[in-house]
Amino acid sequence: MSRYEVNPAAVARAEALIDARQYVLDSDWGAAQPGAAEQNAFLERHGWDEYAEWHLGLTEGATDGTKARYAFVYGDFRRVHRTALIACVYRAAEWRHKAVELAAHDLLQRLDRLTG
Repeated sequence: MSRYEVNPAAVARAEALIDARQYVLDSDWGAAQPGAAEQNAFLERHGWDEYAEWHLGLTEGATDGTKARYAFVYGDFRRVHRTALIACVYRAAEWRHKAVELAAHDLLQRLDRLTG
């Protein structure tokens, strides 16, 4: 099983987006989640550093600049999705990636405090 560390740049970006009110509170994350075509288009326009900022987890041992390196996407490359944060918490908890789970949980709480 892969192991993940928290991506501090992604946490900072998510916090900034939440504070700037760049979020979606209700969405079908399965439909809104960026697919391969959207990911590739974003990479072409923005590069790996910005792509990385949309993923709360960094796969240990994977090479930077590969999709395998980045996990736990929390938005659609424009806004944070509350349902994406919930999915990140759930998936990280399910597979016992505690640091990522807690980072996603903290972001979810930040969003809920702001919008509550």
